[in-house]
Amino acid sequence: MATTTTDTASSTMAAVSKKVLITGVSKGIGRALALELATYGHTVIGCSRDQTKLDSLQLQLSKVSPIVNHLLLSVDVKCNRSVEEFARTVVENELVPDIIVNNAGVVNKVGNMWEIDVQDFDTVIDINIKGTSNILRHFIPLMIPHNQGIIVNISSLCGRDNNQYKSVAPYCASKWGIEGLSKCIAQELPKGMAIVALDPGVIYTDMLESCWGDLASRCQTPEYWATKAAPIILNLTTKDNGASLTIN
Repeated sequence: MATTTTDTASSTMAAVSKKVLITGVSKGIGRALALELATYGHTVIGCSRDQTKLDSLQLQLSKVSPIVNHLLLSVDVKCNRSVEEFARTVVENELVPDIIVNNAGVVNKVGNMWEIDVQDFDTVIDINIKGTSNILRHFIPLMIPHNQGIIVNISSLCGRDNNQYKSVAPYCASKWGIEGLSKCIAQELPKGMAIVALDPGVIYTDMLESCWGDLASRCQTPEYWATKAAPIILNLTTKDNGASLTIN
């Protein structure tokens, strides 16, 4: 298993401006990553289901990079038709991404698997796995003609080692699925493209707080994480294809 840390990754941002698509962009690490990238002149193409938070993010982006036209849209990634419309709009705006960060994800309410509500279980699978698949289904064909493109599927240690993660079986199952999906697609992509599964580490987000309670606040903030993650993501190459990476 390959591991990327801030010690092994380049500390500099990519010199050429990139178009980066981020799902789940309205909060947490998605929002922090978008703002970090925009600060260095990269174009953000983002989606989320929360229009209010998208509007506030749009204002922030316009302040940190006023000369770049970012595109933020309300999209339900678990709905194939919604993602199809999203892809069509991206093409119309001539913003086919150089990099995709499949970040949208949810976690179930903690509990034994057999006690978890069926809708809760379904929602985790629908967003974490099917949502990622919907994005890939519609955007990989757009990237192939350009003979380049990097895809980052946000995974978790939960998808590699479950020893420390009881009470979130649906979430663990979804992240094991992301790991397998990424490795399979890595064999299918044409030359010039790459896909990786990225464990972001432990970060203070709403999701972590729902599992850890007050202990979550002791972890790194999304903003601090983004300063490490952005250069790593921007400097991924085809040599990384199929890798399972971690940000420490």
